[in-house]
Amino acid sequence: MRTILNIIWVIFAGWALFLGYVVAGILLCIPILTIPWAIASFRLAGYALWPFGRQVVDRPKSGVGAFLGNIVWVVLAGWWLAIAHIVSGLALCITIIGIPMAIADFKMVPISLMPLGKDIVSTRRGPFDKR
Repeated sequence: MRTILNIIWVIFAGWALFLGYVVAGILLCIPILTIPWAIASFRLAGYALWPFGRQVVDRPKSGVGAFLGNIVWVVLAGWWLAIAHIVSGLALCITIIGIPMAIADFKMVPISLMPLGKDIVSTRRGPFDKR
């Protein structure tokens, strides 16, 4: 089911959101000081392209640095990426088949605003997973 949802997601919303994060990452690579935020943007691009089967968890050792970095992120790129998630989520709510994808889109708004101090982990439970 995750694969089907991810394929539908990529077609209707994921590709555009992926490009938004990649463009933000490239623009943040131009000044050397903002490269850590560019890395976060590229990490989120992968999550925005293929979100089902993964979840966002808090990084236990993040502190004041991540909070201050998130403030800079919101100013540089976070606010317009969050708006993109909200607009695409509202557009996905038009059809019944798009509602699960819209919910996933709305779940991405907080991480698009505050990505530092978060990790993206798989929700798969296979024989080799550590639990």
